[in-house]
Amino acid sequence: MPIQALIFDFDGTILDTETPEYEAWRAIYESYGVELPLPEWLASIGRGVDDNPFDPYHTLERLSGRLIDREGVRARRRALFLDRVAQQSARAGVVEYLDGAAALGLKLAVASSSRHDWVDTYLSRLGLLDRFDAVLCADDVTRTKPDPELYAAAVYRLGVEPAAAVAIEDSPNGLRAAKAAGLFCVATPNPMTALLPLDEAHVIAASLADLPLAELLARAAVRTP
Repeated sequence: MPIQALIFDFDGTILDTETPEYEAWRAIYESYGVELPLPEWLASIGRGVDDNPFDPYHTLERLSGRLIDREGVRARRRALFLDRVAQQSARAGVVEYLDGAAALGLKLAVASSSRHDWVDTYLSRLGLLDRFDAVLCADDVTRTKPDPELYAAAVYRLGVEPAAAVAIEDSPNGLRAAKAAGLFCVATPNPMTALLPLDEAHVIAASLADLPLAELLARAAVRTP
């Protein structure tokens, strides 16, 4: 089936927010003399806040053996995180994909487990918000990834069949959501998600710059179930 739409994850896929988030929390944990548990952190990537079993505040208290000033930690973590994110630009190949998709008349959407106030703000900062026909976020659904609801909502909003859409993701939770919704899946891991198993993807590329859009569309159009 010819591909009619591309649907992008946001955090870690369009913008690498995941490495700055990890670095900020790691610095907080180190200030308490403990280590942020990497396996638990990695398992949480791609999940929405409400569906995430990993609580970094509770874990910090458990590992440090003392109560923490949660509001103070939250403010410190946010300052560290925003400083790092401000240094990021769109990941390699993203803008070229958007340009290529527009030239081909493909529909474009974002499907993110984050909320609109976060996603829309940073898409605007990158100058990309108006490039998408639809932006679906945690605010728009009852369950976030790995539940398929976000991707089901995105293809419905775009008016295409799942088999006619490609999901571009960076994490196992995102891939599970997209595959469960029936989409062809591309994984483009960032430094954090490169540590995770991404074998559920139909295609894995270090970045979109390494995978020409024409090649991706050809592979997706002839996929087997």
